[in-house]
Amino acid sequence: MKKNKLTLYIFIALILGVVVGYIYNVAVIKDYNNKINAAETTIKIIDNKLVLIKDTTSVVYKNLKTQRVTESKIRKVNDGIREGKVQYFTILSDIFLRLIKMIVAPLVFTTLVVGVAKVGDIKAVGRIGGKTLLWFLSATLVSLLLGMILVNLFQPGQEMHLMLPDSHLGTDIQKSALSLKDFISHVFPKSFFESMSNNEILQIVVFALFFGVATASIGEKGDIVVKAFDAIAHVILKITGYVMKLAPLAVFGAITAIVAKQGLSILSTYAIFIGEFYFSLIILWAAIILAGFFVLKGRAFKLVNNIKDAMLVAFGTSTSEAAYPRVLIEMERFGCSNKIVSFVLPLGYSFNLDGSMMYMTFASLFLAQSYGIHLTFVQQVTMLLTLMLTSKGIAGVPRASLVVIAGTIAMFGIPEAGLALLIGIDPLLDMGRSATNVLGNAMATAVVSKWEGELSDGNPIPVEDL
Repeated sequence: MKKNKLTLYIFIALILGVVVGYIYNVAVIKDYNNKINAAETTIKIIDNKLVLIKDTTSVVYKNLKTQRVTESKIRKVNDGIREGKVQYFTILSDIFLRLIKMIVAPLVFTTLVVGVAKVGDIKAVGRIGGKTLLWFLSATLVSLLLGMILVNLFQPGQEMHLMLPDSHLGTDIQKSALSLKDFISHVFPKSFFESMSNNEILQIVVFALFFGVATASIGEKGDIVVKAFDAIAHVILKITGYVMKLAPLAVFGAITAIVAKQGLSILSTYAIFIGEFYFSLIILWAAIILAGFFVLKGRAFKLVNNIKDAMLVAFGTSTSEAAYPRVLIEMERFGCSNKIVSFVLPLGYSFNLDGSMMYMTFASLFLAQSYGIHLTFVQQVTMLLTLMLTSKGIAGVPRASLVVIAGTIAMFGIPEAGLALLIGIDPLLDMGRSATNVLGNAMATAVVSKWEGELSDGNPIPVEDL
C-alpha cells in the first residue's frame, strides 16, 4: 500500500469510525448507557450523603452502603453487556495490536544489537547514550513544566466544585508505588525470554546493549552475528509492511468502539477539559518542532510530514507502540543512520513519552482544582519531579498514565476517587498523547543523528517496503 494511500485510508477510517460509532451508539448502546449513567448518578448522590454521616454504625449509613452496592452491580452488569455489544469492533484493533506486539520485541532487539555493534566501542555507546538521555531529560522536563503552566493558566477544574470524598471511596485503579525495587524490576531482566514474551521494552534494551557491545568486542567473529541480525531485522520490517495494511481497519474498529460506548455527548460534557488539553498538546508540538528546528533547520518540517501517517496510526489506536515499526522505517528514509535509529528509538519508548508527561501534570492538577485543593508552587514542582521519576519503566502497562497519577496524587492530599472523572475520557485523551509520543521520539532520533554527524539527505526506500 503506497504511503499517501495509507494516510488517506487511515483518515477515512477515522471519519467512518465516528459516524458508525454514533449510529451504533444511538441504535444499540443508548439504553445501556442510560442505565449506567443513572446508576453512576445515584452512586454519586449516595457518596455525598455517606461523606456527611459521621456514625458509620448507624442504620442510615448501612442502608446507603447497601444501596451503593446494588447500584454498583447494576452499573457493572450493564457495562459488561455494553462491552459485549462493541466487541466486534474492538476485535479489529485487537488483531492489529497483537500483530504489532508480535513484531516490536524482536524488532527492537535485532535493530538495537546491530546498531550498538556498528557503533563499536563502549565509549561511543556511552557518548551517544549521554546525548540521547540529555535530550530525553530536557524534553520530559519541558513537557511536565508546560503541562503545569497551562493547567494553571486554563484552570479547567475550577468549575467542577466537587466535595471532598470520605477515605473509603476510591477507584479500582491500582496505584503505582514509588519504589526503587519496582523501578529496578522494570529495568533489569531476570530472563531475556520472559522480557520478550511480556514485551518489556526497557529490559530488552538493557540486554541488547550488553549483547551489542559484546558482539562488537569480539571483532571479526561478531560480523556474522551482525549480518544475521541485520537480515532478520529486514525480514521483520517486511512483515511490518504486511501488518500495516491492516492499520485502517484497526483505526476504524478502535474509533467506532470508543464513540459507540461513550457517544458524542462525552465530548460536550468534557468539552472544555478536552479542548484545553488538546490545545496544550498543540503548543507542545510547536515546542518540539521548534527545538528540532534549531538543530535540523527546515528539515524538521519534512520529518513531521514523513511521520504523519505513523502519528495517525498512534492516534487512532491510542498507542504509540503501534507506530514503532513504521517510525523506524521513516527515520532511516529521512536520512538517520541505522545505528542511531536502532539505539535511540527503543530508548525513547521508555524514557521519552512527551505527551504522557504533559498529561500527568495536567490531569493531576485538574483533579486538585476540581476539589478546590490549592497546591503551592513548591508542591507543584515536587509533584512534577515525582511524576518524572514514577513514570519511568512503565511503558506497556495498561492505562499507564492513570496508574502513575493514582500513585502520585495521594501524596498531595488529592482524593483517588477523582480519577473517575478521567476514566471515561481517558481513551480520547490517550489518542492525542500517543501521537505526541511518536513526534517526540522521532524528533529526538533525528536530532541525535545530527549531533553525531550521522544524518544524510535521505535514503530512498522502495514504496513496496513502506
